[in-house]
Amino acid sequence: MTPPAQPAVHRVGTGAPGAPGAHPTLAAALRVAADGDEIRIAPGVHRESVRIDRSVTLRALGADGREQPGSAVLAAPAGGRPALEVTAGARVVVDGLVVEGAAADRPAVVLSGGRTHWLGGGIGTGRLEAHGDAELAMSGAVLSGAALAGVLLRTSGPVTMTDCRLRGTDGTGLVAGGASRVELLRTDVRDSTGSAVRVRENARVTLRDSLIDGAGRSGLLVEDQGSALLADCRIRECAGDAVRVLGSSPSPAPDEEAAEPRAADGGVRLHGCELSGSGADAVRVSGRGQVALTSCALRDSGGSGVSAGDETRVRITGTRITRTAAAAVAVQGSAELTARETVIRASASNGLLATGNSVVRLDDSAVDECAFSPVHAGDSADVRLRGLRIARTPEHGAHLVAGAQAVVHDTWISDCGMSGVDLADTARAELRGVSVHRAHNGVTAATRGATRLSDCEIVDSERAAVVLGPGEAEVRGGRLVRAGTAGLVVGSGATPRVTDLEIRDAAGSGVVVAGGAEPVLTGVRVVRPAKNGLIVDAGGGGTYEECEISAPGFPAVHLAETAAPVLRRIRVQDATEDLSADPDAEPVVEDCVSLRVESPQWPAPTGAPARRKPQRAPGGPAPVDATAAEDGGADPDDVPEESLDDLLGELHQLIGLARVKADVASLVKLMRMVQRREAAGLAAPPLSRHLVFAGNPGTGKTTVARLYGRILAAVGLLERGHLIEADRSSLVGEYVGHTGPKTQRVFQEAMGGVLFIDEAYSLAPAAGGGNDFAQEAVATLVKLMEDHRDAVVVIVAGYPGEMEHFIDSNPGLASRFNRTLLFEDYDDAELVQIVERHAASHEYELTGDARAALDVHFAGVPRDSRFGNGRTARQTFQVMTERQAYRVAEIDAPSEADLVTLTDLDVPQPSTPAP
Repeated sequence: MTPPAQPAVHRVGTGAPGAPGAHPTLAAALRVAADGDEIRIAPGVHRESVRIDRSVTLRALGADGREQPGSAVLAAPAGGRPALEVTAGARVVVDGLVVEGAAADRPAVVLSGGRTHWLGGGIGTGRLEAHGDAELAMSGAVLSGAALAGVLLRTSGPVTMTDCRLRGTDGTGLVAGGASRVELLRTDVRDSTGSAVRVRENARVTLRDSLIDGAGRSGLLVEDQGSALLADCRIRECAGDAVRVLGSSPSPAPDEEAAEPRAADGGVRLHGCELSGSGADAVRVSGRGQVALTSCALRDSGGSGVSAGDETRVRITGTRITRTAAAAVAVQGSAELTARETVIRASASNGLLATGNSVVRLDDSAVDECAFSPVHAGDSADVRLRGLRIARTPEHGAHLVAGAQAVVHDTWISDCGMSGVDLADTARAELRGVSVHRAHNGVTAATRGATRLSDCEIVDSERAAVVLGPGEAEVRGGRLVRAGTAGLVVGSGATPRVTDLEIRDAAGSGVVVAGGAEPVLTGVRVVRPAKNGLIVDAGGGGTYEECEISAPGFPAVHLAETAAPVLRRIRVQDATEDLSADPDAEPVVEDCVSLRVESPQWPAPTGAPARRKPQRAPGGPAPVDATAAEDGGADPDDVPEESLDDLLGELHQLIGLARVKADVASLVKLMRMVQRREAAGLAAPPLSRHLVFAGNPGTGKTTVARLYGRILAAVGLLERGHLIEADRSSLVGEYVGHTGPKTQRVFQEAMGGVLFIDEAYSLAPAAGGGNDFAQEAVATLVKLMEDHRDAVVVIVAGYPGEMEHFIDSNPGLASRFNRTLLFEDYDDAELVQIVERHAASHEYELTGDARAALDVHFAGVPRDSRFGNGRTARQTFQVMTERQAYRVAEIDAPSEADLVTLTDLDVPQPSTPAP
């Protein structure tokens, strides 16, 4: 039997001419080479184009005759064919050879069939193309200097690139189309001016442990029905999106439970990847694309972390999304997004933004430190949240507007500058087992849609724990603890059903019911409210059954004029008084019980209406919630028929403010003259009641504004005269279309009274312009002032210089605010008087030495930006009481005089200034 022939070795550019195996060109060597032969190429540039149709090995040699990758260069002649072509049936090994095309935008290597195994070397100019059924396995190669595309694949054969470097493409780094199946392992694609990797048509690409860096557009672009898998990859510093998916038709759904993800699963999958520094979104999905992210990190994107639109589907598991310039997760159109065990942190906008008809499921995740609301849903979005932790935002924790709906289960919300949950327009929400801690308001439902609260806990809200508006509402179980004003506020027109709710330790009243409201409360327990347990405003009603009020600071129940609630089997204990009612109130009282009440007032249990005069503590305020008005409840300033002389006397009792007092007195005279002219049938002169209060902090602007409203009510120029305080955050929205309705709601609350806008200069356009929604707030405010010129008085307040800039920023403001009241700083003597007034109200007495020491102290306080006028005086008084407490504690048996006397020893010294 004849043994098989041994592969021959051919040399190109080495050996004596004519010697066996020596050839002047690679083409000459290929003409005589048999299948399996090896061609060794000498160092240098070999300028020719070759076409291989058999099985050979091309190996680059160094000057010493040993293998040396990169020593030999195969360069295509100018204007000719590619330097290297491999055709069908060939089996080619390229070892250490560098190939250069004729131009950067021309192919250097074309694989139209066969199998090519490429080791080391690379492509220096031009691109690599593979089509037909060509197969390629490339490792350790460097590809650079191409234009349009560095690698262009449209082959049905497998393509793998291992430990390769694709750099500096003037266009797209790698394009996979047709039915290509491509895998990149430990491969870098850097500095392409277009997208780094583009997958289109039906191609499938897998990247493992690879790097995409510095793409001029997207890092990974997937189009049509293409699919991609990225495992343990990094995509960084792309000018556009890190991953952009433009699906045109549905792919097989990504398998969330697959232990080892594969590109063949369809869609785009990222597992254990890091996407950072993108100029736009980290992941952007549109069309009908599908994306799954597992155990990824997305950070520092110039847009969103994940943006999904159209009819896309996105699944996120175990992923961190941090420091995004836009919403961390933005879902719109008819997109569906499911996320679990995901952390969203430090978004410069919303954490989750859901709009359109999108559907979002977010489970066992955290959303933290967002500049806007961590969860915002609008349009007809459907949001389901379970096991979520939402914390630290200046806005609402979860904000639902328009026709959005949400189901929120077992979620913790804390440290919100606005409401923990806020519902507006026709939004609907079901909250189960939700805890809200340290928010401005706990849950605010001004929506006309349905609201359901079950077993929720609201703790340490700055103002009201729960505010319910006109929509259908139901509260079952739960606790409202340590609310700053009222535990539960029922707004005008609201008809909620509240069952088995506990309200504990409210700083104001337990339950506040506005006029026109008709709630049904059953089994509600109010414990230790600082004011009333239940207060029903004028015109309010409702039914209250089997409720309990314990240890209220004011009468357990207070009813304003024309209030007509049904009080059935109410149990009051540990109170000074059980019922305080205006003479015009008409409650129905049935089977109510008082235990340990100093002044029982329940009528005989006949079911007849009970009418009682409101009770006032000796020397104290009326027994109503002085803060409830701002939450939609009773208004302490809404006192009928206040005496104008008494109000002016109250104004003149204020310390200092001589110019302001004179200006207000002049305004009152002018208003009364206008009324007399109108009564005589004469034309009234033009009168603008809107004012600018210009002055530094702590000069009594809010106090005077409150008095001004009451004075206007007393002279008949305002219906109620109540005060609604607002600032920039109350008026300016967080996205397009939010500011107008927000400003209108605040203005509506002030109808019949005074809208007081503090630090109004913050609404002026910033230097350099920009898209500031504050300009929309000002425009809306100006129009509302014109439409309701006789119903609301607007007072804008702030530093004198800044207020001039604010008024000049809008012609409509200048025409409506033509009178400025200047609030001057308090002098030293006036500051001493303020301290004396605080001392008297807290049952302290100042010695003459203490007054003299205070004069010296205030003379030494710098009048800089930290100076707070009346606030500084109050803080000084607080320091004095603390110093006095430490001093008296050293006395073994202090007398009563020791306990109430403040001496010069208690005045802060220069080394211990007031805060």
